[in-house]
Amino acid sequence: MGETTQNNSNVGDGIDLSQFYQVFFEEAGENLEQMEQKLLELDIEAADDEELNAIFRCAHSVKGGAATFGFSDVAELTHQMETLLDKLRRHELQPTSAMVDVLLSAGDALKSLLARHQGSGGAALDTSELVAHIRALAEGAPPPVPAAPASAAAPVAKAAAPAPAPAAAPALPAGTRLLELTVGPLERPEQADSLAELFQEITNLGTIEPLDAGKSADGMRRFKIVTASSDNDLLDLFTFHVAREQMKLAPLGPGYGFHKDAPGAPVESVAEAKDLGYGFFEDAPGLPTEGTAVAPVVIDAAPEPVAVVAAPVAPKAAPKVEKAATQGLDSSTLRVSVEKVDQLINLVGELVITQAMLAQNSRSVDAQINQQLLSGLADLERNTRDLQEAVMSIRMIPMSMVFNRFPRMLRDLAAKLGKRVELVTQGEATELDKGLVEKITDPLTHLVRNSCDHGIEQPSDRLAKGKPEHGTVTLVASHQGGSIVIEVRDDGRGLNRGKLLSKARERGIDAPDTMTDQEVYGLIFAPGFSTADAVTDVSGRGVGMDVVKKNITSLGGTVEIDSAEGYGMSVRVRLPLTLAIMDGMSIGVGDEVYILPLSSVVESFQISPEMVKTIGGSGRVVEVRDEFMPVIDLEKVFQVPRFDFEKSSNIMVVVEAEGGRVALLVDELLGQQQVVVKNLEANYRKVNDVSGATIMGDGRVALILDIGTLVRRSRH
Repeated sequence: MGETTQNNSNVGDGIDLSQFYQVFFEEAGENLEQMEQKLLELDIEAADDEELNAIFRCAHSVKGGAATFGFSDVAELTHQMETLLDKLRRHELQPTSAMVDVLLSAGDALKSLLARHQGSGGAALDTSELVAHIRALAEGAPPPVPAAPASAAAPVAKAAAPAPAPAAAPALPAGTRLLELTVGPLERPEQADSLAELFQEITNLGTIEPLDAGKSADGMRRFKIVTASSDNDLLDLFTFHVAREQMKLAPLGPGYGFHKDAPGAPVESVAEAKDLGYGFFEDAPGLPTEGTAVAPVVIDAAPEPVAVVAAPVAPKAAPKVEKAATQGLDSSTLRVSVEKVDQLINLVGELVITQAMLAQNSRSVDAQINQQLLSGLADLERNTRDLQEAVMSIRMIPMSMVFNRFPRMLRDLAAKLGKRVELVTQGEATELDKGLVEKITDPLTHLVRNSCDHGIEQPSDRLAKGKPEHGTVTLVASHQGGSIVIEVRDDGRGLNRGKLLSKARERGIDAPDTMTDQEVYGLIFAPGFSTADAVTDVSGRGVGMDVVKKNITSLGGTVEIDSAEGYGMSVRVRLPLTLAIMDGMSIGVGDEVYILPLSSVVESFQISPEMVKTIGGSGRVVEVRDEFMPVIDLEKVFQVPRFDFEKSSNIMVVVEAEGGRVALLVDELLGQQQVVVKNLEANYRKVNDVSGATIMGDGRVALILDIGTLVRRSRH
């Protein structure tokens, strides 16, 4: 990081660029994630131009920022990636799986380089082999990279001989161009010297040397450039130092009337000059044709020293790319810290409580006398609800943010295991709180790896069983009641009941044959339990599924397993929606008020004593449309004291959670309202059957019931 600051001392003209580092790192990370996702989605057989353009733009954005801040290693690697991607989008090369692999590896290397620049430490990463691999693919040569022939470098060495090059240039591959850069007029001609520094910072960009001995004429400066980069790439880099309209790139011919032995002086051989052409007159040899961006000089290994070749330009491609480039990553987003968002949510919560207080006090106000006041309070309630929904949506993140990291992981894992696996995702738009997203990622990673390793069979085994060669891992996210359900399923071999029981007994776990299938499947969550026959670097050590259950349980969630041997298995993770503000139904039991999450309420009705049946001596059920539901008397669960002995609970509220329903016995329904969820554990302690508390409009504290635990209570 210290060397990059030094490199940028001239770039910023006194501006400390380190203040922009964090923005660059974040944007670079987003670009690399987007590039990886698009590479994984790329159809090699029929690559779409827009997809290739989008991948190219991601690499181009990273390169431009890296060059600006002086991260030369990042700029060098992205420059080589850009060269390969540019040839792909111009259809000069056909995409192959080897190209996708090396570009993915380059993306991983860039993440490591950026992390090191960000201060994470670690040893410097050598990317020379990766750069050579990419360059070989860009040249159409198969890896490993062949040594560059000496004859290819001869013309360049000869042409560059008169100029005092700052360092010995490496052997240049075919495709290198000789260009003349004209800069100006400039108020400060020495500003053009910063362009030369770019070539020192970014290796493999080429060489640059002055054609004017470092002296300007009328503010104009001229340079000779030897490079394999395109004009657009060079101009994009130079734009960080000099305005684009003040620069002009043209092919460097054999001379423009300079003195003898001056850089760029014409060759002595008339025949050679005739072959090359000067390009000044109509129809003269070497004149650029209309619509051609530039006529680069291509150095080849052929016996002729230099040949002028017009660069192939895809019609209509350039305008499309320029237009798409402006539609890259969304620039209208604003990054703020999570602490500020949480503070905003807390303030909106206090506003909701205040609005509830005003609404409750307004019930005693005469509607005819205070009509305008009540109308204003109604508007306040509506606006408060809209504000609450808008603020809550800030912390909500779509599940696609979690799902998008699995295609690459699954691709690499399947390649390591020699399997063919396809990932299918559903419900990516389902939103989850940011805090839960961060904590659920690790358990889901274990489940996906487990499906690929233990579930999906080898291609030959699948074909022998009459299955398609490709296995499928499916990720599904959905909302069910007040919970979010994330399912990981595969069409692999499934769980073997006998093998699970045998492994459990080997480890000394009590596993009688009378256990139900669900109980047997639950054995895989035991610490140290593994069904793998051999320990590999992927799995087999018995660490993973127990961690999954532990992490999900700590979030207040549950894990359910279903399996069919030979057809696959499914792991269903159910998590509560931990919202700071939610819609609730307030109910009365005795003198106490409780809150039911409105998303869990199915219906409510009045009952008569004969509708409730007693079973098993203590359990009670109620029949609702030919369905018997367990009855839970909240008065007994929470031991509510009752002073009005003549009053009895005669209202049932049917609630649903975790796939089950129960009927709650309550005294009265008080109404529906927005409530602010306060953490009871942080302020008091854990209370059974209660998920939190809220402050009512009159200042009283009401407990929010945990419907999931009430349903589980009824099952036991």
